[in-house]
Amino acid sequence: MATAFSSDGEAALRRELCAAVAAAPRSDLDGFYEMGRAAAFVRDGGFRKVALQFPDELLADAVEVAGRMEAATGAEMYVLGDTTYGSCCVDEVAAEHVGAEAVLHYGPACLSPCRKLPVLHIFGQQPLDVGRCTEAFRELYPEQQSCVVVLYDVVYAHAMGELEQQLCPEYPNIIFSRLACGDPPGPAVPGEERKFGRQFLVEAAGGLQDYAMFYVGAEGLALTSFMLTWNCCPFSSFNPVTGCGRRETLNVSRALMRRLYLVERARDASVVGILVGTLGVAGYLTVLQHLRELLCRAGKRSYTLAVGKPNPAKLANFLEVDIFVLVACTQNSLLDSSDFYRPVVTPYELELACNPAREWTGSYLTDFRDLLPGACAHVELPAAVPTAEAVPDVSLITGKMRAAHLCDPLTSQLPPSTSLACRDQTRALAEISPAASFLESRSWRGLEQQLGQTPVSKAVQGRRGIAIAYEDEGCEQ
Repeated sequence: MATAFSSDGEAALRRELCAAVAAAPRSDLDGFYEMGRAAAFVRDGGFRKVALQFPDELLADAVEVAGRMEAATGAEMYVLGDTTYGSCCVDEVAAEHVGAEAVLHYGPACLSPCRKLPVLHIFGQQPLDVGRCTEAFRELYPEQQSCVVVLYDVVYAHAMGELEQQLCPEYPNIIFSRLACGDPPGPAVPGEERKFGRQFLVEAAGGLQDYAMFYVGAEGLALTSFMLTWNCCPFSSFNPVTGCGRRETLNVSRALMRRLYLVERARDASVVGILVGTLGVAGYLTVLQHLRELLCRAGKRSYTLAVGKPNPAKLANFLEVDIFVLVACTQNSLLDSSDFYRPVVTPYELELACNPAREWTGSYLTDFRDLLPGACAHVELPAAVPTAEAVPDVSLITGKMRAAHLCDPLTSQLPPSTSLACRDQTRALAEISPAASFLESRSWRGLEQQLGQTPVSKAVQGRRGIAIAYEDEGCEQ
């Protein structure tokens, strides 16, 4: 933790930056970025302004791709230089700054449904040795009657058809998941699983718990989310980069124990910061309102914060906050907060802490849309319990007593009498926020305009270089 707050950043300032290495050869841009499909999407939609969103590792090809797309479609192409949050989410906010009518999203994607703009996902066809992957599967599952669901990183979707042709004749009980960009039309059929932008039909009588999971892709947040969500299924994986298959040894029970510890921390918290980790996933405004109401009913004070990409230094500025809840897509919601000054939980974990009607069932939810009214996992808040009838419980962390009941939403919204004070001699009343009073007492409050108080001066030659080592530094010594 000390490194996160006390580092002078010298290593980052002196690090040399080089152009990102494109994932595809220059001669294969048309195939890697699927220029034909992208151009047809733009022409068929009649779009005149299109935003191109690249992850950092593909930005080196952005200018070339934009030029070819403009020549093929006649539309204006705008490259989004930096995404507000995770690059797996479609950055509709940045696209709307230029008045874009559609977005071409390149690279890995979480496949979260968007709210406004039409989106075409182009994952990039990363190479996959299908023969080696098939051999690894046979080694991991020697029994040909094994029930296995095949999951994969989106960048290897182009090779799944060939892998399916290799394995299906030998393994009659194998199921390949399908990508579903956006919400599939119509209700789910019995036995169908729809999660993480993927859908597959489970035919076994025992349901999904009778299946094993085989993941094609490198270790990362996507695999972690899959393992926590389907924690009843044994997992194995094949890494296309190393060409090795293995049984996943991530201790899911240990990871769940860590997350349940954070739930207990959320129960003890009195001030909660709601971190806006996405502005493009459909339903994020609804879940923000849902969390505010949940915290209000639980007698906790909440503040909504939009800080961009969370890091320990940013969140350490809010000392009055006891715990943070991150509203983000399924791949970015499981933030490892071990280096943070305060823990960061998911909306589902906050629900476990503040909604007495929700019980831990063994299944874990990373998609916040599952918690909303009308969703598959929504649980209504119970009626408020009078204070005299509240059943207290003991915190497992502090050992202190705490009231386990919901406040009446009408009385909980009334400010205490000490929050009103005279603002001026006209006896006008103003509400004083405790958090605002705390921020007002800080020595640093940001930049002030001070109009008319700053003398006008001519522009002068400034220093050159970086702040840690300017070119003229040392000349005066």
